[in-house]
Amino acid sequence: MRPLKQKVSVTLDEDIVKRVKELSEEQQRSFSQYVNLVLTEHLKELDKTKK
Repeated sequence: MRPLKQKVSVTLDEDIVKRVKELSEEQQRSFSQYVNLVLTEHLKELDKTKK
């Protein structure tokens, strides 16, 4: 079963949006998919440092 998703609204700096769009296109992902991937990886790294 696919994980549940929740829509959220965030406000980002214009330069961040531009860069994330570029990176997501390079990886052939949607903006949302790319942000989800980056946040997931970041949270995993944080969890590693807490142990």
